[in-house]
Amino acid sequence: MGSVEAPDSNGVKPKKQLILNAFDMYTVGHLSPGQWKVVCVGADWVLQNPKDRSGTKRDLEYWTDLAKVLERGGINALFLADTYGSYSTYEGSEDNCVRRAAQWPMLDPTIPISAMAAVTKNLAFGITASTSFEPPFLLAKRFSTLDHITKGRIGWNIVTSWKKGAFKAIGIDTPIEHDERYAQADEYMRVLYKLWEGSWADDALNPDAATDVYIDPDKVRTIHHHGKYFNLETRHIVDPSPQRTPFLFQAGTSTAGSAFAADHAEAIFVSSHDPKVLRPKIDNIRKLAKERGRDPKSIKVVATFTPIIGRTEEEARQKYEDAKKYASTIGGLVLFSGWTGIDISTIPLDKDITTEDSKEAHKVRSILDAFTTTSETIPRWTPRVVSEKAAIGGLGPLGIGTPEQVADVLEKWVEEADVDGFNLAYITTPGSFEDVVDLLVPELRRRGIYPEARSADEKPLTQREKVYGPGQAGLRDDHTGAKYKYDVYDQNVKDESVETEAPVVSEQQA
Repeated sequence: MGSVEAPDSNGVKPKKQLILNAFDMYTVGHLSPGQWKVVCVGADWVLQNPKDRSGTKRDLEYWTDLAKVLERGGINALFLADTYGSYSTYEGSEDNCVRRAAQWPMLDPTIPISAMAAVTKNLAFGITASTSFEPPFLLAKRFSTLDHITKGRIGWNIVTSWKKGAFKAIGIDTPIEHDERYAQADEYMRVLYKLWEGSWADDALNPDAATDVYIDPDKVRTIHHHGKYFNLETRHIVDPSPQRTPFLFQAGTSTAGSAFAADHAEAIFVSSHDPKVLRPKIDNIRKLAKERGRDPKSIKVVATFTPIIGRTEEEARQKYEDAKKYASTIGGLVLFSGWTGIDISTIPLDKDITTEDSKEAHKVRSILDAFTTTSETIPRWTPRVVSEKAAIGGLGPLGIGTPEQVADVLEKWVEEADVDGFNLAYITTPGSFEDVVDLLVPELRRRGIYPEARSADEKPLTQREKVYGPGQAGLRDDHTGAKYKYDVYDQNVKDESVETEAPVVSEQQA
């Protein structure tokens, strides 16, 4: 999936097979806050929007039901965002974040994964976790466990985190500076590669009842890492999972974020309102990857996109109008202000918004850039424009229309931005995802740009195989992490990627 092949003997270039992920979050208000709203009818409270169950996400059935819908449509993965702390830039307070349920409260996205895996065979799961908030050993253990339980269907969306409230929650008064966070994350990744790839030999776990040996300790290496940010000496406590390293997503196209992606990402999650604005950023990341010896096309780019689909254009437009009735405009502005560091409540309604309006040192720089850069699509960013768009799809692009019309828009993004697929956000859940599965996916398959459903007797693929093809369950040989694989990693050779590496160790020590 997502590969680009050479033209055939007739000079016909095969169509790119799209990667489609469902984009959700373990919270009531994700990118379209307000759709949870209820109305009192007689003595009972009923959902205003019968297609929306976002208010039931605390129930495990929400997640297992959603997983079944996505499995039915052959969706690549359920991509679960996460965040730490509340948004406090809007009006200088957390109150409206809490009041409008704007990505708050937030539950732990790893918890429902095993239940969803139990009711599916092919759906993969991308889980967001931060390099700033837990030691790499603990994260390695958790993701190895999930990869085992799901039979290799786990991906990790790597984030470095930036919210003041989140850092304060773990006892740090001020977030680590932006570029420093990426430097720390780079070392964090190299520790993880040593644990996931370099600690265990493939045949270390080889049960032999006759000799009472389950694991050969001579084939489980102790990792010695002494760097600028992390110091540890340990074996990885979990045996190699089907992928060893989970499939690696990463979001962020700042200078530091792009460099990090070129080293570590297998797929990059991007957001922009216009494909032409996005294209230079994608070209730059592919260029950086090539300079590092990686195949630039091996980095798959998935863009956020919110489809509103009807069997007719009129039906789709009506769904959009219905969504606006329930939308929380202030909730959307809370998200915009938090992401960009701009307290939009202080700016006149028709004044152009610029990067100079961002007074917060800590923000998502790639999003600030995306939503202060104008284009033919949005020639001016003003509070009025943001207010109209913020609560529907999180300021990302909308595709409103029939399956054919929405598919046309997706193909335009593939052609103009060089994206490989999309993280499909929802207006209502599971309503929007049901429309994707029942209306959009058949149209994409008719066009030959989305994989056909796998038959029941076919062996399920790992997340990485779904992207790179059967047989590629582990990291590609040109990936940065490949040099830490057990058979090639030598701890006696100093790792120049880390400022202070472990002292030379003997074979007995290793």
